[in-house]
This record gives sequence, C-alpha cells and structure tokens, in this order.
Amino acid sequence: MSAPAVPRPDLPDPAPTSVTGPDAVSAAPPAPPAPPAPPARRGRLDWRVRFAVLSVVWGFSFLLIKVGTEAYAPFHVALGRVLFGALALLAVLLVRREPLPRGLRTWGHLTVAALLLNTAPFSLFAYAELTIPSGLAGICNATSPLWGMALSLVALSEDRPTRRRFAGLGLGFLGVLTVLGAWQGFSGVDGKGTALALLASLCYPIGWIYVRRTLAGTPGSPAAMTGAQLLISTLQLIAMSAAFTSAPTSFPLWPTLSVIALGALGTGMALQMQYGLVTEVGPTTAQMVTYFIPVIATAAGVLVLGEQLHWNTPVGALIVLAGAALTQTRPAPRARP
Repeated sequence: MSAPAVPRPDLPDPAPTSVTGPDAVSAAPPAPPAPPAPPARRGRLDWRVRFAVLSVVWGFSFLLIKVGTEAYAPFHVALGRVLFGALALLAVLLVRREPLPRGLRTWGHLTVAALLLNTAPFSLFAYAELTIPSGLAGICNATSPLWGMALSLVALSEDRPTRRRFAGLGLGFLGVLTVLGAWQGFSGVDGKGTALALLASLCYPIGWIYVRRTLAGTPGSPAAMTGAQLLISTLQLIAMSAAFTSAPTSFPLWPTLSVIALGALGTGMALQMQYGLVTEVGPTTAQMVTYFIPVIATAAGVLVLGEQLHWNTPVGALIVLAGAALTQTRPAPRARP
C-alpha cells in the first residue's frame, strides 16, 4: 500500500518483499550497485511512463482498500489482496518456467516475512480505513522510512544515523503532528484508526530488517521469493479470517473489483514493474516513486471519494516527505588523497 507496498527497491534482489502495496522506502543499508541496464526492447514503454503508472497504481491502492471495506471485513480485503497478488506472480513464474524457492529454512523465514510485510500491515491498513480517510492512510504509509531510521539506531549498527538523518527524523514526525492537527488537540481525527495505520507502516521496516538478516543471498528470483511469500500470507489470512470473521454472504461488484485490482495490479503487476525499473534506472531513481504515493492517495480520496481536505493535510504530508527524504541521504564518500 504496498506496499506497498512495497519493499525498498534497493534491497538485495534475492530477498524482495511485497508492500507495500504502496510501501514506503526503508532505512536499510544501501544495496550493491544495480546491474547494468539491459538493452532496450522494441515496444517496451519508456521507464518514465512505467514510473508514472506505478505511482498511480500504488497511490490508488488506499482508495481501493477503502472501497473494499465497504462490503468486506478488513481481513477479507487483506486476504483478497494477497491471494490475487500471489496468482498474478504465479502466472509470471509459470510463463517463465521458474520454480518456487526450496528448503524448509527459506520457507520458515518467508513465513515470518509474510506476517511482517503482508499479513499484519495489509490487515491493519484495512482496519484503519474503516474510520480514517484513505488519504490519511497514504500519508501514514509515508512514515515508514522514519520508523526504519529510528529502528536503525538499535537494529543496524553499521547504519548509524548522521546529523542530517536525525534532522529528517525530527522533521518527519513534525509533519505527522501537522497532519493530525496536534495544536487543536487532534480534534476531528480518529485516534484508533490513525494509530493502526502508523502501526502498519512500522511493520515494514521491521520486516525489511528481518529479511535482510535472514534471506539475503537466498537463491531465487524476486518473483519467486515474493510469490512464495504471498502464498504463505494467503494461508495466514485464511486462518485469521476463519477465526475472527464470518464468510461474506454477497459479492458486490465494485468492492469485489477493487479487491481484485488491489491484489493483481497493486501487488502483483506493480512489483514486476518495480523490479524492471530497478534494473533499468537503478534503485535510487526507482525508489522515488515512494514520494508520489501520498500525494496521489490524497488526491484520489478527495476527487473520487469526496474526502475532506484541510490545509494541514497537504502541508504536513510535504513535511513528512521532506523528512523521509533526509533520512535516506548518505554522506558522499571522501576522496582519497
């Protein structure tokens, strides 16, 4: 959402993960240099067009979640998302004749990754959007790199924050307070829904840190690893849905189409498009898609769903994005004498 997200594009390729949906970038250490871009294929869309399409798909994911929750329980929305995302990636693997990853150890780590990067955040965002606007959920998603930088203080000793990144962390959370209208006592904002959305964004950097430490270097293509992860998340959400919700009694057209699009496009197709962008233009450029997601999510909520927009929402969102950008900056290497 994104995921969504989606995993940070500069994570090592053997251990990619889904978001979120439209998932924000993480605070993980820099990956090895991107492989040389392959020769352009005839008929292939320009990378700028694909970048724009990816931004729109992930930005609209929060609107699709909102529409889906109008008819389905949050667990069912999350289940449909991972199910159709998994089917889309399995179709890609079938065409490519690529196998799923092997080994109990790999599948064990993927089970934890699925919980942290798919099952938990997808469910939390769906529950959050029962009471908060889709645009606010998209802005909360953009705090993910801020949480990641905060976690790096204790989890990634080789990635200690600089003064600039500390400033970005403070600026980002100032933006969150601006979005929520802290000076007004957070009036008009559903505290529970906002907390759930922020908790969902916190799940992503925790999951990325886990993946980096356990699955880096594991054999398997990005599509195979992510497809397996989504399959596991599907099983997890089937169990959770059976335990905590009753089966849907009807399947209204628009909510159903929204859930299908959320999974097949926002999780399956979008991930494949992201991998292509990383290979072609590099992770630094590809990850810039993250900064368009809350803008598009807010605009979609206002224009399509008629959600209210106060001045502090776009201003706070810009502050959040500025802070997130600062947390991703790294000092340039010093020239040797």
